[in-house]
Amino acid sequence: MQVAAPQLAGHLQKGLRSLYALYGDEPLLIQEAADAIRASARSQGYTERTVHTVAGAHYDWSEVLASGGSMSLFADKQLIEIQIPSGKPGKDGSQVLQQIAEAAKDNDSTLTLVLLPRLDMATQKGAWFAALDSFGVTVRVDPVERQALPAWVAQRLQAQGQRVAAGEAGQRTLQFFADRVEGNLLAAHQEIQKLGLLYPSGELSFEQVENAVLNVARYTPFKLAEAVLGGQVLRVQRMLDGLQAEGEATVLVHFALAEDIRVLHRVRGAMDAGRPLPMALRENRVWGLKEKLMERALPLIRPAQIAQWLQDAHTVDGIVKGIKQPDWPADPWDALHRMALRVANACALK
Repeated sequence: MQVAAPQLAGHLQKGLRSLYALYGDEPLLIQEAADAIRASARSQGYTERTVHTVAGAHYDWSEVLASGGSMSLFADKQLIEIQIPSGKPGKDGSQVLQQIAEAAKDNDSTLTLVLLPRLDMATQKGAWFAALDSFGVTVRVDPVERQALPAWVAQRLQAQGQRVAAGEAGQRTLQFFADRVEGNLLAAHQEIQKLGLLYPSGELSFEQVENAVLNVARYTPFKLAEAVLGGQVLRVQRMLDGLQAEGEATVLVHFALAEDIRVLHRVRGAMDAGRPLPMALRENRVWGLKEKLMERALPLIRPAQIAQWLQDAHTVDGIVKGIKQPDWPADPWDALHRMALRVANACALK
C-alpha cells in the first residue's frame, strides 16, 4: 500500500500499521517522516526500539530475524528499524525482508520500519520491495524542487507563527530565501528555525530575512542541466558560480550539459522522422521533470541550433581537457558559462 508523504500524518491518525518502508534522497524529509512514525508508535505502546544498519553485501541478517522474536521482559511492543543506506539488501536480505513483510500481517506486537534511499524502478519492481508494499505501507519521499521551494518555506514559517508580506513583496522575499537555500533542505530548515529565534511571531520584512539567512545553497550538475532546459538564465548563472565555488569538477558539469544536448538531438531527429514528441521522449528514456522541460523547449528550438550546440559541446570538451580552442575562452568555467547560456537563452519563453 502506497501513501504519499504529505498524507502520512493523516494516515497515522487513522491507525498504525505494522510495517512501513520510507524511501527517498532527502534526509530532512525522511527523518521527519520516520519521527512521525516513531512518535505514533510510542503513543501506542511500542516502548522498545532496536536499530539495524545494513552495511555491505555480507551483512548478517540473522540478527534482524532474531530481534523480531525477542523482547525484553518490560516491553509489550517493540519497534524494529532496518536502515539500508545502499538500497541493496542483497540475496539474503531480500529473502529476510520478504519473511518480515509476510510476518507483519496481523502482528500487533512488532512494528518494523525500513529506511531506504531513492530507488529506481527496477528495484521497486523487485520481490522484496513488492512484499513490503503488499504487506505494509511504502512512502516515497520526494525532494522539494526549486519551483516549489518558496511555498515550502512559507508553509514552514507559518507553522512557527511567522509570515512574509502579502503580494509581490512577500514573493520577492520567498524567492530570495529559496535562492539562498536551494539544494540544501536541511540547512533551509535550520535557517527557518533561526528566523523563529531571532524575530517574534508575525510578519517578516525582506530586510530581516536578507540579514539573517545565510547563503547555504548547494547545486549539482544535473540540477544545473534542468535549469538550462527550463530557460532560467539568471538561475543558470548563479548555479554555475556556485558549482565553481564549491570546487565541482568541470568534466562532470560538461557531461550533464552535453548529455542533454545529445538527447535533444536524438529526439529532434525522431520528430523529423515522423515520431510524435511523447513517443520520441519515451524511446530516449526521458521521464519526469526532464520530460516536461523538453516537451516545452523542443518547439522553441531550431534543428540548426541543436547542431551548433553539439559542436559547442565538442569544443568545450576539449577546453575542459586543457586544449585551447579558437574564439573560445581558455578558462573551462568561462567556456561552460557560454555553452550553458546559449542553450538556456534559446529555451527561455519569449
